[in-house]
Amino acid sequence: MFAKDYRALAWSSLKGKRGTLALITLIYSLIMGVCTALSRVYIGGIISLLITGAFTLGIASISNRVARYESVEVEMLFSGFKRFGSSLALYLINTIFIALWSLLLIIPGIIKSLSYGLSFYILSDNQNISTNEARKLSMQMMEGHKWKLFCLHFSFIGWYLLGILTLGILYFWIVPYHNTAVAVFYQDLLPKENVEETRVD
Repeated sequence: MFAKDYRALAWSSLKGKRGTLALITLIYSLIMGVCTALSRVYIGGIISLLITGAFTLGIASISNRVARYESVEVEMLFSGFKRFGSSLALYLINTIFIALWSLLLIIPGIIKSLSYGLSFYILSDNQNISTNEARKLSMQMMEGHKWKLFCLHFSFIGWYLLGILTLGILYFWIVPYHNTAVAVFYQDLLPKENVEETRVD
C-alpha cells in the first residue's frame, strides 16, 4: 500500500470518533503546555520528561484501537500510566539513541527515528514485552519499510500547513488522523495471524 491508502483507511476508521479524539488531543496539549510553561523553573521539564512516555503509549493504544474500528474513550489517554516504568524507559532509550545518531548527521537521526517509529504501538499490543524487545521488534519490522513510513509522514505536510491557517485549531483533528494512519501502517506490517489475534482481544 501507499501513503494515500493508509490515509484513506485511517480516515474511514475515524468516523464517529473525531470529536473524542480532538478532545483527547486538546487535553494532552494543555497538559504538555503547562509543563512547557513551568519549564522556566525546571520542574516543568522534569515532569514533561517523566510523563511523555506514558502519554505516548496511551496515544499509541488509542490509535491502534481506532485503526481496528474499536471504540475509544477520553480516559484511555492515561492508560499508559499503568505501565509507567516501561513507557518511560522506552521513551528515554529511543530519545537517547536518536540523539546520539543525530550527533553524526541529521540523516542518521531520522533513519533511527523511523526504525523506532513503531515501538510504542508494539508495546501497546504486547503487555508482557520488555522495553528493549519492543524497540528491537520495531527495528525488525521497519527493515525495508523506512522509506514508506517517511513518505507517510511527509504526506501530512499539506494538512499541517493548512492547520497553520487555522491558528493551530485544525491540529486537534490532524494529529489523531496522522497517528491513526501510522497505526494502520503498523497493522499492515503485522503478520496476518497477529492481526486477527489483536482484533479478538
